[in-house]
Amino acid sequence: MNARGPTPTEGDWRTRLRNDEIARDLWQLLYRYRWRIGLATGFLLLAKVATVVVPLILKRIIDEFSRPEQLPVLPAYLLIGYALVRFSSTLFNELRDLLFSRVSQSTVAIYARKTFAHLHSLGPRFHSQRRIGGLLPDIDRGTAGIAFLLGAGLFTLVPILVEIGMVLAIMLAKYSGWFAGIIAFLFFAYSGFTLYFTARRTIHQRRVNRLDSEAKGKMADSLINADNIKYFTNESLEADRFTGIMAHWTDAAISNQQALFVLHVGQSAIIAVGLGAIMLLAGHEVWQHRMTVGDLVLINAYVLQVCLPLNALGFAYREVKDAWVNVERLFVLLREKPEIAQKPDQPALKIQAGEVVFDHVYFHYVPERPILFDISFRIPAGKTLAVVGGSGSGKSTLARLLLRFYDPIQGRILVDGQDIASVRVDSVRQVIGVVPQDTILFNESIAYNIGYGRNGATLEDIHNVARAAHIHEFIESLPEKYDTLVGERGVKLSGGERQRIAVARAMLKNPPILIFDEATSALDSSSENAIQRELNRLSTNRTTLIIAHRLSTVVGADEIMVLERGRIVERGTHAELLSLRGMYAQLWLLQQRQEKEKVAAEAQNL
Repeated sequence: MNARGPTPTEGDWRTRLRNDEIARDLWQLLYRYRWRIGLATGFLLLAKVATVVVPLILKRIIDEFSRPEQLPVLPAYLLIGYALVRFSSTLFNELRDLLFSRVSQSTVAIYARKTFAHLHSLGPRFHSQRRIGGLLPDIDRGTAGIAFLLGAGLFTLVPILVEIGMVLAIMLAKYSGWFAGIIAFLFFAYSGFTLYFTARRTIHQRRVNRLDSEAKGKMADSLINADNIKYFTNESLEADRFTGIMAHWTDAAISNQQALFVLHVGQSAIIAVGLGAIMLLAGHEVWQHRMTVGDLVLINAYVLQVCLPLNALGFAYREVKDAWVNVERLFVLLREKPEIAQKPDQPALKIQAGEVVFDHVYFHYVPERPILFDISFRIPAGKTLAVVGGSGSGKSTLARLLLRFYDPIQGRILVDGQDIASVRVDSVRQVIGVVPQDTILFNESIAYNIGYGRNGATLEDIHNVARAAHIHEFIESLPEKYDTLVGERGVKLSGGERQRIAVARAMLKNPPILIFDEATSALDSSSENAIQRELNRLSTNRTTLIIAHRLSTVVGADEIMVLERGRIVERGTHAELLSLRGMYAQLWLLQQRQEKEKVAAEAQNL
């Protein structure tokens, strides 16, 4: 087996966002905090002024002490001033960071929430194609990258340029133009080298990030399916597949480090050449008595002040490019379009009786594989329609269309005469309750999972629906009762217990329309009968769509519809369909025979 295959997210990298799109979004964010950023910038400039003044004071001190016989008194003001200016530089930098912390932290929170909400706005097609383990690192890196870009641009690039500009101005005003020329050459040579080699390294960084997301996605997928892996004793296979991904990641990380080595060594060489040239020139000027020792110390300090920011500039630029890659990935995610386009001025669905109509509906997930063909039916208010058929016949797709997970390719779906495509998506789902085949619970308490059916439900409301779903006594028998945590996806509860919680949750929502999507197909006979009674009670006087595989669960439906390959082939009551002696009758006889054989086998084993 191939240890490494392309992830669903890999193709997204082929379409890059334009840089100006990201810059525009970041600028809008900066504009929101413009006063705080302006004040922080003021403190930044004061800190840089203090930094540049420190060598000037130090030169004056050295020059004064170079002629101790000419000192009338100890220049205490210079010594104290030197200490105060150095302290003020640190103070202003800390005030800057304090002011900007709200900007950076709020930015992370804003984009984390924005991404979280956006992911929930996307449809099932998007989520079915993504690995959650690979998605989360993209979000983490992207939000952190945005905060870094804002801070790096303001507190690294701007102060470096300010500091280098001030140093060049002082050097031009006080010393030979050769000093400023060497510093300017050093700056441009360093910057050009850094830009070129960082651009080359970005290719490796993108590959490292992609493989890191792929590895985390594989790890999450494997852990979620831990039981399946044990069923087939494939632990070593999973380890080998993960090892294959990590081998590619290792190669990419080493290539990235090699590119970083070339970048670091080249930057250091440029700085060393520039520093050597300046110190040789300064030493020659002192030897010729055209400069004092204090001037030599001043020039050395300024060269170091230029070199250190250049190092910081190189580091910042590398980090900015890495952050930009991460932000680019996040913005690609944020540009994903929801499958259901909702206009802001769409009205809410006005529910009256709850009648549901499918009017000549056609649908496919992909054009090459049509699912539904000319489906038309009506569920009168308060009545029950059951849909049966083989796997792949399109039964569950009807529920997804009614919930507006997708819109029909052709045709309409009406609720109380209103086309659900013309109303708000949330207003449609608010009036529909669902009891699915596989109830997935939050890793929270039982009370939380039942109460999820209606925001603001009281504990008494939760107890009442739990009693109605005949699960209250079981919950009360647990040591922590309603505060019992159900585990990841509800694994601490049995299938029947999870289904009863789903029934209680639907009862709490109290919707006029219900969907039972093979709600008992995964249960044993005893649990199925018990849950079926609760479902029958819950559907009383509600418009109900039942998706079923076992025909015994739909005998009492007002109408039964048989689907085959996306088309309606039979419809009627249970008795009417049996009298037709068609597909439904054949399925009924087959399932009855299988049930009898199962009962006989169980009796023989006793």
